[in-house]
Amino acid sequence: MGPVVNTVRVDVDKDTGVAVVTLDRPARLNAVDLEMVRELTAVWREFRVDDAVRAVVLTGGGERAFCTGIDRDVVVPQPSSPYMQDDPLLRLGPKANDLWKPVVAAVRGMACGGAFYLLGECDFVIADASAVFFDPHTSYGMVSAYESMLLAARMPYGEVARMMLMGTAERVSARRAHEVGLVSEVTEEGGALAAAVRCAGVIAGYPAQGVQGTVRALWAAREAALAHAFAQAPHLIALGNLPAERQAELFAGRRTGGFRVR
Repeated sequence: MGPVVNTVRVDVDKDTGVAVVTLDRPARLNAVDLEMVRELTAVWREFRVDDAVRAVVLTGGGERAFCTGIDRDVVVPQPSSPYMQDDPLLRLGPKANDLWKPVVAAVRGMACGGAFYLLGECDFVIADASAVFFDPHTSYGMVSAYESMLLAARMPYGEVARMMLMGTAERVSARRAHEVGLVSEVTEEGGALAAAVRCAGVIAGYPAQGVQGTVRALWAAREAALAHAFAQAPHLIALGNLPAERQAELFAGRRTGGFRVR
């Protein structure tokens, strides 16, 4: 049993070499606050030097969501300079923290918005039949930049474009996510975590150097394109986002339901 912290739960099985990392704010649909950023970053950094951990499963607590992005109540202090922008989610994923051990995502329920910072840095995704994927940015007057860029490296362009541009009007089912390559396996409801742990256990049983070298090679194939795209993101966000108060009005006026699942 690993350490229990405020927003992230860590369980390490030293016999199999598999660590299960659980985003543990189910009452807030595992939305990310600044404490979660700090804790998850610390977990990835710790795994770099813990040889007992050879593969990782990332999941969300509760049954309703894997993660719903940044918590709407979070206030992120920003520098006064127009040349600097602080996006705490850029530090959230394993690759951003130089962790080259394999990370398998297990998704149950909703995965949306900032969740794609995490899913975009996992090596593959297993989802149960309840999983749905969507991005609400455009509905609330925001540019989907980093999320779109990360998913464009995993899915056909048209599928990413539809997901991002349709906003809250559509949700992508686990079945459709599997058809377009975002998800590698769909399980029965409640089965994604066990399936991800099984895969991680197999991978953890192989020699670590070969596994980690393969993870690093796979990421090398996409990181140059992502770095180039990410360099454009702050400008696109600054140009395209509505003022924060107008975003809040659109969010407050949202209607539950009324979306299509495809």
